[in-house]
Amino acid sequence: MTARRPVIGITLDHEPGGEGRYSRFAWYALRENYMSAVTTAGGLPVALPLFPQLAADYVPHIDGLLITGGAFDIDPSLYGDTTQHETVSLRPRRTQTESAYLSAALAQNKPVLGICGGMQLMAVALGGTLIQHIPDSCPHALPHEQPNPRNEASHAALVTEGTLLARITGTSRMAVNSAHHQAVRTPGRMVVNAVAEDGIIEGVEDPSYRFCLGVQWHPEFGIDLSDRKIFNAFVQAAGETV
Repeated sequence: MTARRPVIGITLDHEPGGEGRYSRFAWYALRENYMSAVTTAGGLPVALPLFPQLAADYVPHIDGLLITGGAFDIDPSLYGDTTQHETVSLRPRRTQTESAYLSAALAQNKPVLGICGGMQLMAVALGGTLIQHIPDSCPHALPHEQPNPRNEASHAALVTEGTLLARITGTSRMAVNSAHHQAVRTPGRMVVNAVAEDGIIEGVEDPSYRFCLGVQWHPEFGIDLSDRKIFNAFVQAAGETV
């Protein structure tokens, strides 16, 4: 008898319609490699629509939650900032919905993996704060919006010893891509599990849950050998009964 694949709910982006675009009407969007990474790791990917009122209905039917990245930012007011940098771009409906999915998943102690903006959302939800624009706040930082293609490495992530990420990857250093102008400033209840060589936080986790992990890079591209290990560990955790 074939083992049941753990069901992994994956959050979507929401794009406005327009002339000359995919559709003149609004549509959902998701890069294919999120789905293929989950499938390769043994999961059954399911797309989650952006209806915050349905989060409590969806979460009982999934075994794990993947919060994806996107070209937008978290509202600074959610982490106590009274000003907003000119580069900040908001998608309130998506943030509200992903927050609802995250809250419901953590309440049921279901594994959560946050990627890029998904990691930032997790940090804010668990009491952290963000750097609104790295070049202004950290002028000597590496170029975290890399000029080379996203399926290539940009810099190294130094993995913190003794963390869940270290146990998953079995390494102290990973080659990662970089596609963000914001970063976690303070992790709140979460623990920092990786930093870039310039000190920018690259990963966080909350050990009070059985699997609550966020990474700033995009492991779905599989650039480093450890990227697949992250998805394998996530899907494996989702398949374990509590």
